[in-house]
Amino acid sequence: MQGQAQQQAYDRGITIFSPDGRLYQVEYAREAVKRGTASIGVRTDDGVVLAVDKRVPSPLLEDSSVEKIHKADDHIGIASAGHVADARQLIDFARRQSQVNQLRYGEPIGVETLTKEVTDHIQQYTQVGGARPFGVALIVGGVENGEPRLFETDPSGTPYEWKALAVGADRSELQNYLEENYDDEADLDGGIQLALDALASVNDGSLLPSEVGLATIDAESESFEQFEQDRIADHLEENDLLDDGEEEPDE
Repeated sequence: MQGQAQQQAYDRGITIFSPDGRLYQVEYAREAVKRGTASIGVRTDDGVVLAVDKRVPSPLLEDSSVEKIHKADDHIGIASAGHVADARQLIDFARRQSQVNQLRYGEPIGVETLTKEVTDHIQQYTQVGGARPFGVALIVGGVENGEPRLFETDPSGTPYEWKALAVGADRSELQNYLEENYDDEADLDGGIQLALDALASVNDGSLLPSEVGLATIDAESESFEQFEQDRIADHLEENDLLDDGEEEPDE
């Protein structure tokens, strides 16, 4: 009984390490991320691609209200997987930090700097009693001094830099697909194709434009651009990924 009581204490207390050095609440937060629909980031020499699976649970729900890709600054985009409300809080924090940097230093914030500001904020919630970790992982992509950068934030508050990555549901399968098919010499269109192919690989080989989110951050213009459904449909059709059950939008 005493052992069970100790186990429950480790489960409840975010600030209490288990005897084997684990924080159970952080691990549970990672499980919450796995329950979210997938998000993918791909870095190329020409920029960064963000692609998300934003499945709409009901035909009565406006698909535009399902937000998984966000603009943090003119040169930075963020994709999320996990608890949407937690993601929204971190996105707002990232936007404030971007504006603070612009006002304080008169220049755009660096992608790595912003990611570490966010992960420092996340990490505080693993050390303070009476709070819980953020149940969300973010993919932060952008351009810094002409160089594309791509980072992941973890519920523990650890940042990782990637060439390509997936977070959320089916991460293992998606990550394996990215590792097998990633091309260091791909351009931005090649990055879009890889991201969409990866999403399709865990969705019966086809996708609906209404259930996909897509954005790029171009290295030359250093600007974030989110795609409308008709452009997403064009990319899906070009790559033979368009679901037959979805008619092409009228011109």
